[in-house]
Amino acid sequence: VQLQASGGGLVQPGGSLRLSCAASGFTLDYYAIGWFRQAPGKEREGVSCISSSDGSTYYADSVKGRFTISRDNAKNTVYLQMNSLKPDDTAVYYCAAGPILTMRKDAYTYWGQGTQVTVSS
Repeated sequence: VQLQASGGGLVQPGGSLRLSCAASGFTLDYYAIGWFRQAPGKEREGVSCISSSDGSTYYADSVKGRFTISRDNAKNTVYLQMNSLKPDDTAVYYCAAGPILTMRKDAYTYWGQGTQVTVSS
């Protein structure tokens, strides 16, 4: 059972990135998927999550209107489209799979290894 987060990189303020979270060894269909991030010296925080069933989504206030979470069950992958990036978005981004739709990190069972996003000019 493994989650692989990818797509991070260095981008200028105002730019865009799309993160991917691919699963192997299990099917994402039955799990809520969350994206979290952790900046140096800060706690890991919830960014967005998407349900396993009806596609319901939640976003942190800091990313509403800029980030979009989506899932492609046929590809066993969840995406996080990040637009209008700001320096404050700089962090390691993690994806996680769990049984319920929540922004609480302790509710998630499986975690990916993280991908670095750096927003800087």
